[in-house]
Amino acid sequence: MNTKTPKQSFSMSDFADALVAHDYEFKVGQIVKGKVIAHESRGSYIDIGGKSPGFLPIDEATTKASGISASDLAELLPIDSDREFMIISDQDADGEVKLSIRLLKIKQAWLNLQDLQAEGKAFNCRVINVNKGGVVADVQGIRGFIPRSHLVDKVNMNDLVGKTLSVVLVELDQTRNKLVLSNTQAVKASAMSQLSKGQLVTGTVTSLRPFGAFIDFGGVTGLLHIKEISQKYIGDVNSVFAIGEPIKAVILDIDESRNRISLSTKILENHAGEFIDQREQVLAEAEQRLETNISKLWNS
Repeated sequence: MNTKTPKQSFSMSDFADALVAHDYEFKVGQIVKGKVIAHESRGSYIDIGGKSPGFLPIDEATTKASGISASDLAELLPIDSDREFMIISDQDADGEVKLSIRLLKIKQAWLNLQDLQAEGKAFNCRVINVNKGGVVADVQGIRGFIPRSHLVDKVNMNDLVGKTLSVVLVELDQTRNKLVLSNTQAVKASAMSQLSKGQLVTGTVTSLRPFGAFIDFGGVTGLLHIKEISQKYIGDVNSVFAIGEPIKAVILDIDESRNRISLSTKILENHAGEFIDQREQVLAEAEQRLETNISKLWNS
């Protein structure tokens, strides 16, 4: 004899109780995947599989300092599109949590910057402000600081606003929200990577010392030692060069470990003292003279 099991009714009240009993385990800082289901002027509603949709405030939708409009938001997040969000608030009485794209991108940016720091790689940033000590730059939604001493253009800082600069990391401290960058080091590293022994460079005399002259070319500084100026003895560098004077020289050596470049004009001479007595001619014929005398460099 078959015994029928009585049907169990499941009312709306039971359903509500089941929802309350279910723990969705949403926590602040958690990364969740969601689907965009609606927009309003204040933000967007996102289905994240909870009791209620999550809410994305419009100012949490982008890392842009200027923010975006409601129409921009609808274009940025089409209905039914899927993406990841970060939870930034606990659930309210209705089970709703607030979400952020901005903070998720910033979290990812810090991780990216840590990788760039470990690899010593240069990257681009956009200058957004100027102060007495340097300029402020936007780096993937994070504010970074480039001190004046680390800028290639130290004079016209106001003209840098809105421009993109190549930089490397000098200091990164996420706990203090501190990001210090260097434009000069990035430019120098880029220039250094394109240099080679025996290369003819054109630059400007920037400093004179008893032991030689410092020459700047393309953001890089090299030393023209007093013994590498001419085959003829020189007692005083100041008797040969003036600061600001243009010059051509040959790269004698590159010491990347000490970040030093040695230069020579002596190699351009066909006889002793020619650079001193006939400098204009020597510099005018620098390319041809180097081609003739290049073997001296490799045999030295």
